Amino acid sequence: MSINLFQALILGLFASLSSMPGMGSSSIGNYTLGRPLVGGLVCGLVLGDLKTGILVGVAMQIVYIALVTPGGTVSADVRAVSYIGIPLAMLAIKSQGLDPASEQGMALATSFGAMVGTVGTVLFYGTATLNLVWQHIGWKAIEKRNYKQIFLVDRVYPWISHIAFSMVPTVIMCMLGAPVVEMIKTHLPMDGLAMKTLFTVGSLLPCVGIAILLKQIVRNVTDFIPYLTGFVFARSIGINLVSATVVAGMFAILVYRLKLVQLQRPAAAAGAGGGEFDDEEEDI
Repeated sequence: MSINLFQALILGLFASLSSMPGMGSSSIGNYTLGRPLVGGLVCGLVLGDLKTGILVGVAMQIVYIALVTPGGTVSADVRAVSYIGIPLAMLAIKSQGLDPASEQGMALATSFGAMVGTVGTVLFYGTATLNLVWQHIGWKAIEKRNYKQIFLVDRVYPWISHIAFSMVPTVIMCMLGAPVVEMIKTHLPMDGLAMKTLFTVGSLLPCVGIAILLKQIVRNVTDFIPYLTGFVFARSIGINLVSATVVAGMFAILVYRLKLVQLQRPAAAAGAGGGEFDDEEEDI
């Protein structure tokens, strides 16, 4: 398996579109095209191995499932993970002869994603820094009442930033990916200490993503009940993702109805208390 120039250019284009304002801003770009789950589908279609692309994308998505960018603070660039990490992980998995659905395949995928995601922060901040130049031009245009230039600042000039810091690095790293993966295969055998360490660390990375997600959604101990129930069903019954979603929906409805009951009780109690108070007022 290898990546040719045309495939690398397509991946670079998607890396650029992942945060372009012309692609619906964050809604369609960063939070859709830029997610590893979607990136795995795109990479699978471009590289001609849809199954491996999706499986690698799923493995990487778990790590970054709760990643947010508050105030522009970025700990990892998921665009780089999606369109640099996933193709390189696919090459590595095929080169090592691993099954992408196996524990070793997923561990290798998450390891590549973590490495590229950290490096990708440099590209993210490079894009943001160059965009400051266009913002400065935009302020100057407003001062001169040259409102036609605002369109260029918003829709045209950012392409320069994303081509320089998203498309070009993606193309270069994808084109260099095959030789690098072959070098890793030659110098780091599967039974060596380095690869075993890589697999071990990669196996633990999904726990980080799940822990971040739990930190955001768990408010009390009872919130763990539906969460753990899903794992029990998946392990004991072997239900698939669709079945797990249906079960989760049932829990969501039950929790919603219980919350409504809890909200209605204080209101009813307050109404009853208010009535007694009014009677006492009348008696007095």
